[in-house]
Amino acid sequence: MTARSFEEVMAHVEALSVRFAERAPGHDRAGTFAFENVEDLRAASLPRLPVPVELGGDGFNLYQCVQVLRRIARADASTALGLAMHFHVVGTLAETRAWPEAAFARLCREIVAHGVLVNSAASEPEMGSPSRGGLPATTATPVPGGFVITGYKRWVTYAPALRYFLVTAQLNGGIGVFAVANDAPGLTLIDNWGHSLSLRASGSFDVQLKDVFVPAEWHVEQREVGQAKRGGLPAGWPTCAFAAVYLGVGEGALLALAEYAWQRTPTALGRPIAELPSLQRSIGQMDVTLRAARAVLEEVARRWSEHPAARPAMEAELAAAKHLCTNAAITVTDIALRAAGAGGLEASLPLERHFRDARAGLMHPPQDDRALEVIGKSVLVSRRQQAFT
Repeated sequence: MTARSFEEVMAHVEALSVRFAERAPGHDRAGTFAFENVEDLRAASLPRLPVPVELGGDGFNLYQCVQVLRRIARADASTALGLAMHFHVVGTLAETRAWPEAAFARLCREIVAHGVLVNSAASEPEMGSPSRGGLPATTATPVPGGFVITGYKRWVTYAPALRYFLVTAQLNGGIGVFAVANDAPGLTLIDNWGHSLSLRASGSFDVQLKDVFVPAEWHVEQREVGQAKRGGLPAGWPTCAFAAVYLGVGEGALLALAEYAWQRTPTALGRPIAELPSLQRSIGQMDVTLRAARAVLEEVARRWSEHPAARPAMEAELAAAKHLCTNAAITVTDIALRAAGAGGLEASLPLERHFRDARAGLMHPPQDDRALEVIGKSVLVSRRQQAFT
């Protein structure tokens, strides 16, 4: 299978985004999962984008995948987030090769041939954020030929569409990661999500595992408690993928408000509100806020992609990109609602959906407090080093 060009893929993404935007309001109101969007993603072979070329994929790097996610998120953040989860898992594995070679090759073959999707299942009710170092209550018990897993996971984005759930579990005093197939006996999806504040169509279901058997070959990672993931590298793919989704949400709000401004012509005014200086100032503030965040994200994603030797020292840069993009989305969606007035509260416009969806960005790692701590520490260490040289 021949790898596709970035321009070819983006043309597909542009066309798909029109369909996703049309479907998004209905799924948001009903809190339903957009299975038809998944089929469109597969038909366009988007799941294979970060799969290495030598394994049949397109070999897209982080920078290229960020552009894909931004464009889809303008139309439908729920669909973009599901694809972001898949991208960051596969993209990270493509770079680190942390899995056994045979397991990763098999996963890639299934992605290329069938468009299968994968995501982590790590969060738990009593655990808090896995990014803060919590130990899973889920357990894996060795049995002949594999392992039996029992536990309960929360907020597994795109759960109805996943082929594999990457389940973290206690094993031999450490933490194991197991690729659990969606048809494994004892695995149950529980829809507790559809009427949440944000991303109602993201299928962020709970996953219950009761004595689920996993073959030994799908025990794909093992580490000690407290041991660094990804060989000690910062979370380049997940951080930038999340940032791209929420930046896209903000960009979607800007485009929607601009279109509304030309359509809205109050009789008392006699001309579109787009001609009002106050509206123009609002649009201008939104645009410069998004420009700044976009510039940082693109620079960080490009640096990660093109300069592998720089990756170990990029934690603060990554944190800055995530912080700026998430908060840019929150800021501009707030401005958009204020500028649109009462009409912005109606579901006939996507502004209130973008406003709600942007808030979910605060929950993805690194959260704002952690991001600012990392950034501040980096500045202080750098300054101290300069002072002693």
